Amino acid sequence: MTAYDYDLFVIGGGSGGVRAGRVAASLGKRVAIAEEFRFGGTCVIRGCVPKKLYVYASQFSEHFEDAAGFGWTVGESKFDWKALVAAKEREVTRLEGLYRRGLENNGAEMIDSRAELVDTHTIRIVKTGKTVTADKIVIATGGTPNPHAALPGHELCISSNEAFDLPELPRSILIAGGGYIAVEFANIFHGLGVEVTLIYRGKEILSRFDHDMRQGLHKAMTEKGIRILLTDVIEEVTKTPAGGLQARTMCGETLNVDTVMLALGRDPNTKGLGLEAAGIGMDERGAILVDAYSRTNIENIYALGDVTDRVQLTPVAIHEAMCFIETAFKGKPTSPDHDLIATAVFSQPEIGTVGLSEEEAARKYAELEVYRAEFRPMKATLSGRTERMIMKLVVDAESRKVVGAHILGHDAGEMAQLLGISLKAGVTKDDFDRTMAVHPTAAEELVTMYNPTYRIRNGERV
Repeated sequence: MTAYDYDLFVIGGGSGGVRAGRVAASLGKRVAIAEEFRFGGTCVIRGCVPKKLYVYASQFSEHFEDAAGFGWTVGESKFDWKALVAAKEREVTRLEGLYRRGLENNGAEMIDSRAELVDTHTIRIVKTGKTVTADKIVIATGGTPNPHAALPGHELCISSNEAFDLPELPRSILIAGGGYIAVEFANIFHGLGVEVTLIYRGKEILSRFDHDMRQGLHKAMTEKGIRILLTDVIEEVTKTPAGGLQARTMCGETLNVDTVMLALGRDPNTKGLGLEAAGIGMDERGAILVDAYSRTNIENIYALGDVTDRVQLTPVAIHEAMCFIETAFKGKPTSPDHDLIATAVFSQPEIGTVGLSEEEAARKYAELEVYRAEFRPMKATLSGRTERMIMKLVVDAESRKVVGAHILGHDAGEMAQLLGISLKAGVTKDDFDRTMAVHPTAAEELVTMYNPTYRIRNGERV
């Protein structure tokens, strides 16, 4: 008779938790995975996947406008918000079914309930009150939008969770935040015909990105008609007699809108999980502290994904899950590799990036060569659109190694994925120079920037 009910119990049915549970079960381990909402987690249910679908939907207004420059006459068009929401829900439901079938086919037990720790090996199923035991436990409960509870009127606002399923498309929206979620939703709602204002406390949007990407996107968004308020914050949100909302800002603005969305970061989803009862260490934000192998201070308990607040990206959570499998069940201790992670902001235009920004690289390397190209993409020559693309390579002058690559423009995310492979392999600028261009493409600029646009020495441009 075994000492525990399960070899592995996973709390959280998102991308990281499902991958850990499914693969462990495929190895013959007795696995249970508990999820209180829907399997698939933030990414599949109310994050990356529905967000990208809404990005596609929001782009058609520009596609219809651009068609005239290529000889097309497009008839009257209208948008049905409720039809989009319903189509999104069908796809999300289909994907959730795939997650469930993957677990079921590999022999994992799915528990549709919240689960909380009682001690280091015991878990309580909240729906039934039953307790079970497990040899190893993985916590993969992800993150949750910061409600900004200190803001008077925060209860009148929505987060990205609710944005996907609004009963009606608002005529106007105020979005607070300057990160990728705020920026992406500003572009989505604008493309769907909503009057959009973005408010951010910083001096420029997307604080962690390369300055050329930040400034280029800001300019493109304002040219489209999105209003961006910088170095300002909402101080109060109230209801108006007409049923709308009024937001008062620190700088004295009074904004009347239908909807206010708070995109002010995400917090590790650790409240009420019984972590204290198990003695699991957390930081001041509530993130679970883990070592290089995703193990908490309790030897048999691991944590993966956004709940650890290391890198908040779905592919990272999946990678961490696979490293956990190697470490915990295959006797091959494997540490997740968080270096040179390619990422994208699905704004309009997109940003694709991998490696160090110019600012980060300048702090790390004595001398840099920066290669930069800005141009009007070929499609815009007939469409008449003024949007510009920016491509940038940041190179360590001594080794000639490319340490950062950044793109603003259509399909930047796709290009960033391929650049990620190159930079991970340690390519030099000479490798880029030796590579033949694919013509005519925007991406050919990456291999035809032969001379540095400028150099940076000891942090100063020369």
